[in-house]
Amino acid sequence: MPADTLTSAPAQVLPLAHAIRALAMDAVQQANSGHPGAPMGMAEMAQALWTRHLKHNPANPLWADRDRFVLSNGHASMLIYAALHLTGYDLPVAQLKAFRQLHSATPGHPEVDVTPGVETTTGPLGQGITNAVGMALAEKLLAAEFNRDGHAIVDHHTYVFLGDGCLMEGVSHEACGLAGAWKLNKLIALYDDNGISIDGQVAPWFVDDTAARFKAYGWNVIGPVDGHDVDALDAALAAARQSTDKPSFILCKTAIGKGSPNRAGTAKAHGEPLGGEEIALTRAALGWAHEPFELPDALRAAWDQRAAGAEREAEWDARFAAYSAAFPELAAEFTRRMAGELPKHFAEIAVEAVGTAHDKAETVASRKASQLALEHFTAALPELLGGSADLTGSNLTNTKSTPALRFDAAGAVVKDELGRVGRHINYGVREFGMAAIMNGIALHGGYIPYGGTFLTFSDYSRNAIRMAALMKRRVVHVFTHDSLGLGEDGPTHQSIEHAASLRLIPNLDVWRPADTTETAVAWTMALANKHRPTALLLSRQNLPYAPKTDADVITQGAYVLSEPSDVGMKKAAQAVIIATGSEVQLALHAQQLLAQAKIAVRVVSMPSTTVFDRQDMAYKTAVLPPKLPRIAVEAGVTDFWWKYGCAAVVGIDRFGESAPAGVLFKLFGFTPENVALTVRKVLGK
Repeated sequence: MPADTLTSAPAQVLPLAHAIRALAMDAVQQANSGHPGAPMGMAEMAQALWTRHLKHNPANPLWADRDRFVLSNGHASMLIYAALHLTGYDLPVAQLKAFRQLHSATPGHPEVDVTPGVETTTGPLGQGITNAVGMALAEKLLAAEFNRDGHAIVDHHTYVFLGDGCLMEGVSHEACGLAGAWKLNKLIALYDDNGISIDGQVAPWFVDDTAARFKAYGWNVIGPVDGHDVDALDAALAAARQSTDKPSFILCKTAIGKGSPNRAGTAKAHGEPLGGEEIALTRAALGWAHEPFELPDALRAAWDQRAAGAEREAEWDARFAAYSAAFPELAAEFTRRMAGELPKHFAEIAVEAVGTAHDKAETVASRKASQLALEHFTAALPELLGGSADLTGSNLTNTKSTPALRFDAAGAVVKDELGRVGRHINYGVREFGMAAIMNGIALHGGYIPYGGTFLTFSDYSRNAIRMAALMKRRVVHVFTHDSLGLGEDGPTHQSIEHAASLRLIPNLDVWRPADTTETAVAWTMALANKHRPTALLLSRQNLPYAPKTDADVITQGAYVLSEPSDVGMKKAAQAVIIATGSEVQLALHAQQLLAQAKIAVRVVSMPSTTVFDRQDMAYKTAVLPPKLPRIAVEAGVTDFWWKYGCAAVVGIDRFGESAPAGVLFKLFGFTPENVALTVRKVLGK
């Protein structure tokens, strides 16, 4: 008898895949919510992969050289929960019974760090496959960097299940095109081609020749394969694993809701419980004579991967021990980076970067200030992996330590004349793809990704930025050309609402620095934030250096930059001007104008509202005294600033114009004179 079946009764042979079908329909029914059809349709796909190919250890979901599995069609979450439970992860049946319930380990869509064995949070379609591209890229680069002859310590695959919805989402095009260009041969995608979405048969609106599409990307296309034939799937996976220069795409023909007499192959199987009557019929059709959530011991034993997983990891441990003996420094570096820890001397690196900026006091655009800081950090942190969405010369994300990433015709990573692996990625015009790939890189471990584009194009990236914040992953977005200051390109490129909009995303730190020192501090904070992504909003135009005596206070997100005494006044402040980025200089010049009129004001630079908001009340009131009226100045929408109790805001609530930056700033009131006038009006002077 094949190992993938077991005898339930003298005349009946029960496929292992039925366990997934039963658990999926039972959990969705108990929750009265969820998607039973896709797990039931992909059950054999999961069986073939999880019992015959996937290299993993249920006892250690974080084993460094495990294969990565991504369920891109995350609504099929009961498939991965069932597979994790059956193969021996710490996911007991009680958690399956608590599917979609508060604080369970089985949320509606898979969430990383919530369920052991879940590699990424999926649900927004298309992003899972894109995360997987990032994971496969990280594996390939780490292998090129750390493996040595006879010592392959990085050698694993990334597997993805995806459906029609993922392929309809444009981000899949962005990512899969790059996967072909990068020749990610250890990336294997299994396409659940069931022809059904929520609205019904997809034929009227999804007519792509998917196989031809992926061949055009440079993928190894296998199939169509019968998605319910475990042996055929096994053979397809084995063939895919032999690829040396192409990612593989296995086209699996399946029936959604497989096993359900009345729902299989229909949209009714997609997003609602089957119902008690249909479940009873399905049990009979499958020959499944077990109560809800009950599994026969023989079936559990057939699925169990704990012993095999422990053996695989023990074998790797022995190889890593030999590697450590031969290359102790490399082994220590690999261990540090996979743990996501910064070098022990990171504080000294940061002090050097910030101190250099402070000492030089240069007048440069903050995008250039970012590059200057990156020169320090990329030289000292080999895990920094940069890139740009076809705007390298504008974003200034490249440095002397980050050669361009390239691959040869055979798919090998090209090293430069110094033997360095490329660490700056040309993503092409793919902002969304870049952002979601960076999430995958961060999820894999070993690298800290950062990538650049114009701030206005953060809209393209937004959902992936949100996912990084939700997943608590260290990803750095370098958004340049942050305001009207970009000038002649006009309102299509001038950010108005973007800074405020990004600040609304929970767990995302947003920095809009005013000079080189603030920019270096922003980078320091971004790199030190292990569990939070960061957006850096940077200017195109030059910004004068703002003299300051203490750089440490910048880490609080806002600080007193200038008191009345700094402009020769001997009286206490009568108001506070709060400014960010390029508008800090306006605030300082307005302070001088007001001093001439014997009006004393304090200037507060607030490079990060998100960081400032986390400070204790004592610090907040020290910076923004409750009894002093506040006037905010930022070249963006005004609504955001009212939460700070401002009496007035100098901002812009309309789209810009195409003209030189100086003309635009004057047109829209971003002048020292207008800021001073606004303060005078607030004070009744």
